[in-house]
Amino acid sequence: MSAAHNQTSLESLQCHFTWDLDRQRSFLLQQRDFLEDIGTEEGNRWLGHIYNLRGFIQYKLGFTEDAKILFNKAADAFKQMRNADNGPWLVVNYGNLAWLHHHLGEPAESQAYLSKVDALMREYPSPSQDELHPEIYAERAWTLMNFSKDRELVVDLFKKAIRMQPDMVEWNTSYVLGFWSAHKRSDTGVDADLLEKMRHAKEQDPENLYLAAVYLLELGKTKETIEDEARELGSQVLRNPVSSYSGIRPLLRVYRHHISVDEAIDLAEEALKTHPDQRYLKRCVALCYRWKIMFFSKSRPRPGMMNSAISLHEEVVSLYPHSPLKKKLDLALIYAKSVHSQAKAEEIYQELFDRDLEPADKQMLYNYYAKYLNFDRQDPFWSVQYHMNAAAIPEKSFYRVNSIRYLEKTKDRGRRCREIEEFLENLQEPTL
Repeated sequence: MSAAHNQTSLESLQCHFTWDLDRQRSFLLQQRDFLEDIGTEEGNRWLGHIYNLRGFIQYKLGFTEDAKILFNKAADAFKQMRNADNGPWLVVNYGNLAWLHHHLGEPAESQAYLSKVDALMREYPSPSQDELHPEIYAERAWTLMNFSKDRELVVDLFKKAIRMQPDMVEWNTSYVLGFWSAHKRSDTGVDADLLEKMRHAKEQDPENLYLAAVYLLELGKTKETIEDEARELGSQVLRNPVSSYSGIRPLLRVYRHHISVDEAIDLAEEALKTHPDQRYLKRCVALCYRWKIMFFSKSRPRPGMMNSAISLHEEVVSLYPHSPLKKKLDLALIYAKSVHSQAKAEEIYQELFDRDLEPADKQMLYNYYAKYLNFDRQDPFWSVQYHMNAAAIPEKSFYRVNSIRYLEKTKDRGRRCREIEEFLENLQEPTL
């Protein structure tokens, strides 16, 4: 096979290397931590996909041997989950391995995996002549759900997969979660149609506690009484393996809004007491402490609570050394509320300003610093400036929207009214 023909064959593969997954290094590091926190418990129906994406991220970060190990783990996970040595679910995985060996300068091994892909596609053709196999659509959709801001594409890919193979429960669940993710920032909650879809998906997938927690979170926005269901779900979450997909984080939000932040703290601390070495649970406890300090203390928090919050946030920063930005910003929030540590908050911000951050990270930093200036330094003039700095970066994100909303509320008062109005009128549209 000629080099040109080999390259063309590689480019025609459906896999992570051909799905336009180029992202900034800080995002890759953050997603690597996220995927590691999901865990590798048996029974996770997305385990093969998790290993595939982790392998691709390791490749992009320059760890090719780790990538090879993870791609091979993905193949083993698929075989175990599907109880079969072969099947269309391996097409993406073999495509990844073909590309990896190509980049490693191993053409024979690359060609072997290309041949395996060809054999699988002949043996397991797509049910629809003009479309890809549903297994490929499902894996690409799941990957983009964790890697892209284009939620409409995620939903469309899941719809295609489900239309051809409607009996895959996890695809239906992830389709609904992808739909929810596109609308979750709404203060009034999702519409009645999506809420009904979530309820139906929960009935079809009763063991998915993440979906159950998200459903309760949205149901609570309709003012229904959900305390009993939340506490029951809390008991179930505590009995399950630790994972960022266990449902504990959205459930803690349910507790915060519909029961109390103190019971949220109790739930998170009980989970951590059972699994004291789990960094993800330490993040959850730290989040609850932050809520207590930021939103639920009419006066300065007790020194004991503040000391515990600072200590735990400092530990969380150390546990995520390769993606510390958000954790450091959360630590700065806590420092700013402490009588004895306010100078440390300013030190963190200045240290981060001195770094060469990527645009999305810089946007988040500007948004955090703007709030710090407004609420902790009582400096609304410069707070406005940093909100404008955040909004001026054309990256679609929660932080950009948050800064724009602040500016819209501020434009009719203060000394910079006309300047803010002109700034908002001339904003660039964000990119995906």
